[in-house]
Amino acid sequence: MKGHTLFTTTTSTLGNRLEKSIANASSSFILIVTFVLLFGAASLFYFLQPYFEEIHLERMNTPWGITLMITGISLLAIKISFIGYILFLYLRYKVIGSISNKELPLCTVIVPAYNEGELVYKTLHSLADSDYPAEKLQIISIDDGSQDDTWQWMKKAKDELGNRVSIYQQPENKGKRHALYRGFNLGMGDVFITVDSDSIVKKDTLRIMASPFVVNQNCGAVAGNVRVLNREKALIPRMLNVSFAFSFEFIRSAQSSLGSVLCTPGALSAYRREAVFNCLEDWISQTFMGQVSKIGEDRAMTNMILKQGYNVLFQRKAYVYTNIPERYKNLSKMFIRWERSNIRENIAMSKFAFTDFREGAKTGTRILLLNQWLKMIMAYPAAALMVFFILTYPLLFLSSTLVSILVFSSIQAFFYAKKHSLSESLWAYPYSIFYAFTLFWITPYAIATAGRSGWLTRDLTKKQLKEQQVEVIPVPVTVTS
Repeated sequence: MKGHTLFTTTTSTLGNRLEKSIANASSSFILIVTFVLLFGAASLFYFLQPYFEEIHLERMNTPWGITLMITGISLLAIKISFIGYILFLYLRYKVIGSISNKELPLCTVIVPAYNEGELVYKTLHSLADSDYPAEKLQIISIDDGSQDDTWQWMKKAKDELGNRVSIYQQPENKGKRHALYRGFNLGMGDVFITVDSDSIVKKDTLRIMASPFVVNQNCGAVAGNVRVLNREKALIPRMLNVSFAFSFEFIRSAQSSLGSVLCTPGALSAYRREAVFNCLEDWISQTFMGQVSKIGEDRAMTNMILKQGYNVLFQRKAYVYTNIPERYKNLSKMFIRWERSNIRENIAMSKFAFTDFREGAKTGTRILLLNQWLKMIMAYPAAALMVFFILTYPLLFLSSTLVSILVFSSIQAFFYAKKHSLSESLWAYPYSIFYAFTLFWITPYAIATAGRSGWLTRDLTKKQLKEQQVEVIPVPVTVTS
């Protein structure tokens, strides 16, 4: 029996090593191909410069060509200026430090869960393992009518954690917004923290998230720092890890300097109780194009709190690690949902951002919103121009696109290399190529279908339901920075 166990363990270890070696070899191959493409495109652009100049001169002889050139130069100048402005704001950003146990407020953590399986178990344990004073921490988890074994995993966590966790079950799936609404009404805390049920927080995350509400009385909401949990498991999460770091640690840091973080993420956000209840009924009954909104609950809450005159901040040291889609189909669905939400909430924000909605400077907040609108306005013209250049000047399109990726992705890569890891920063380049050629259609499609409210990524197929495991076995949780 011992021999059989040893053989099984050895086989498993060898299999894991082989799998890891194949993954590393595949990653190296992808990075090599990426840089061959990028530097090949740069060389092509250089050697074919006389040909491209001839095309340029031909276009300059037509009114359409002149208009296109002026528009392109103007947009490039705006983009570079905006990046410079964001860099200026980023350099001004300061993290709010943690406060003492005595000063920490009563905090309610709300974990909505739908078809999450064992991941919700890990989430609840990571929250209970926090260094937040137990007597000041209330953890609530709500199963939103899951079709799988999520409720069994929640009961397992409850059995192990006892009174540290309270669990509830919705009679039917009503959507994440309704699960959060129930949690807000059940919560006793002065501060609400919402955490996705596929996310793991670090030991000091809750403390760091709650501190700004005590230090800054005008703080209405706080965004956490979202990192990718499953980045070692698949290519897409590994690529997106760099993008996530840039989006949060650079972009949201800059927005926080203005007190105007545009979106508190579903994976980890905190809200002042008073600010939530000032808008809770409007939030739960929000509509778009005559239909009740079922997506974008995080951006909607952020907007409604900004509208009240509160600041919305970002805490860079408040880490949460969350799972993201590992397959293209699920990734595109997630991006579609995010973009639809952005479109809706950009419209909602425009209704108050140009009014006297709060004391102090408001110009920076308006610049952030205008940049969002520029992306939306240019979605269709950019797609049309891309098709035009592919059909008429394919070499020019391919080389110029890849050269642009080489230049602008270097900003993300440099930032990630400075803050985290040089080797991991290289994934900024393949991700930009991946997005440019396979996900460019997301924004135009989201604009055309903005009225749809499907969640898209959590429903289970009949096959998945059949494959669900009934037995619940706790799995250790490990998080690495």
